[in-house]
Amino acid sequence: MHIDEAIRSRRAVKGYDTAHSLTREEKDELLQLALFAPTAFNLQHVRLVEVSDPTLRQRIRDVAWDQAQVTEASMLVLVCARVDAWEQDAARVWAEAPQPVQDFMAGAIDTYYRGKPQVQRDEVMRSCGLVAQTLMLAARGKGLASCPMDGFDFDAVADLIRLPENHAIGLMVAVGKQAVEPKPRIGKLAFDEAVIRDRF
Repeated sequence: MHIDEAIRSRRAVKGYDTAHSLTREEKDELLQLALFAPTAFNLQHVRLVEVSDPTLRQRIRDVAWDQAQVTEASMLVLVCARVDAWEQDAARVWAEAPQPVQDFMAGAIDTYYRGKPQVQRDEVMRSCGLVAQTLMLAARGKGLASCPMDGFDFDAVADLIRLPENHAIGLMVAVGKQAVEPKPRIGKLAFDEAVIRDRF
């Protein structure tokens, strides 16, 4: 599917064919494509928790407003990120760069993040969004449907997946074979209202 068509046809689908499954290889291919998304300072701090265990998926559904796609989609991914990657992983992810670049990035990253918890959290949320969107477009390109989700108890899900203290959950993404037509698009704002040229 051409990327333009994937973007235009992607919808948040709620109903999935429960008989459809994805192999481990198919899931891994989607996850690998998602990880091509850019991350802030190339920190690669996003962690994708692919939940296959049916019991765990049911427990997540229980704290996700009983949304059917949590258990009925072929694949469920929690898009998380390591909030302190800027401090722990910067040297590792830049190790293959020339030494002057490594030195510059180490200083720039430290200056940008140190002592700024809101900046640290904002950056991982942006990166989670980019990875999630890439996952959804990769799925659409293969003829699959998806649904980004934030309608769940984040603390409860964090407990269920044993999320480490230095991580945060951005959102969940369900992926599978569409079983119901999505509702018509409504309330689309005019292009000229959504796009501003130069300044508000």
